Amino acid sequence: MEFSIKSGSPEKQRSACVVVGVFEPRKLTLAAELLDNAARNHLSDIIRRGDMEGKSGSTLLLHNVPGTLCDRVLLVGLGKEKEFGDKEYCDAVRSAVRTLNETGSFDGTVFLTETSVRKRSAAWRVRQATIVAQETVYRFDQFKSKKDKVRRPLRKLTFVVDRRNELATAEEALNQGQAIAEGMALAKNLANLPANVCTPTYLAEIAQKLAAEHKLDCQILDSDEMAALGMQSLLAVAKGSQQPPRLIILQHKGGKADDKPVVLVGKGVTFDSGGISIKPAAEMDEMKYDMCGAAGVLGTIKAAAMMKLPINLTVIVPSTENMPGGAATRPGDIVTSMSGQTIEILNTDAEGRLILCDALTYAARFEPDILIDVATLTGACVVALGHVATGLFANNDTLARELLHAGDEAHDRAWQMPLWDDYQELLKSPFADMANIGGRWGGSITAACFLSRFTRKYVWAHLDIAGTAWKSGTDKGATGRPVPLLMHYLLKRVGILN
Repeated sequence: MEFSIKSGSPEKQRSACVVVGVFEPRKLTLAAELLDNAARNHLSDIIRRGDMEGKSGSTLLLHNVPGTLCDRVLLVGLGKEKEFGDKEYCDAVRSAVRTLNETGSFDGTVFLTETSVRKRSAAWRVRQATIVAQETVYRFDQFKSKKDKVRRPLRKLTFVVDRRNELATAEEALNQGQAIAEGMALAKNLANLPANVCTPTYLAEIAQKLAAEHKLDCQILDSDEMAALGMQSLLAVAKGSQQPPRLIILQHKGGKADDKPVVLVGKGVTFDSGGISIKPAAEMDEMKYDMCGAAGVLGTIKAAAMMKLPINLTVIVPSTENMPGGAATRPGDIVTSMSGQTIEILNTDAEGRLILCDALTYAARFEPDILIDVATLTGACVVALGHVATGLFANNDTLARELLHAGDEAHDRAWQMPLWDDYQELLKSPFADMANIGGRWGGSITAACFLSRFTRKYVWAHLDIAGTAWKSGTDKGATGRPVPLLMHYLLKRVGILN
């Protein structure tokens, strides 16, 4: 989709559709008032009759509005003005774009970006509108022989800002939003692919294409190279699969040569059957989403490269399948991780931490300034936080606050969970340095505690995205989270966001 920024009055827009807002109950925004004045109270007469109450997300499409140069006017409900915040704004933009796309409007001029949102700048409104618009029109239908047709799909959106001196800042925000949306689309496309297509080898090929397209450094390690490094924990997970594992390393070198990098590690289990500790059959198809951590960090480095962020960013993806083959790891097996610590594998379905621990140890060679891992790690996190917030664990309070703030700014929220030493006791093993599970209770916490044993030298955070990486049911599909959270963190880190 094509995007642009402008400043102007709504009644003077030559557009297929002009989009303005209505607060509940029946209160026009400033842009809607200007249209109404030009139309000699045409809008207010319609609203007075009760055709549009202003309820959040509601829409009303008007044709042949007098006194205007546009073909149509779309009224979008914003809810109560006192309650108008991030969610309501995003919902309004989403409703507007969905209606424009479904009603055959080739282009739209959106004045919602002029509407004030509590504690948010014009740049924030433009950036979020761009992300939401791209999300709304996203489709994954490449495997359908008959595509769902849109009569005249939306091709162009123009976002309006109310001051000309905001145009340059809004253009920059628009470019940021487009890059983040592209990163999210990559993450969603990779995650939505079936596991017979998106294998560890396929992920490695995608990484190589990203490197070529965006001038990134790329290195791919095979199982022999990982064995030489002592990555027996990662390789233990791969033993049951016919698909060979891969360790993917991508580097965006946008900062100074001596700047220590931010390192992102993404869990890339392209299909998780549970191994010998096999999962129930119901909804096992969704275990193709167990590589959403990998998809998220690959989407993040793409967005960072598109923006040419002045930062050194390294992405590490340990990728494998977890299958119950004849050579598969058994419950009770003991392996030695790359760090030299031994692990008793009591449950082969707790495999994410087994591949992450070796990748986190491998990260040491890059001397990270910040280390963040992203993983669909535990069902326990979904029980704790549902599908709204990502679980955040950190060994540094400053990093935790920065990530929480970035999630709030991006409307991709996280919630900090405890990482107290009290929980470490649950990982004790009589036969090895640790077990890979800590029992039934506090499962997301003990998983994070396990990872913390491999990150003590670093300022580190762990994002458990098991509840936020994809949706089930009629809206089944990947969400692209936490690309927005990570990108807002990086933008803030380099001083682009205030």
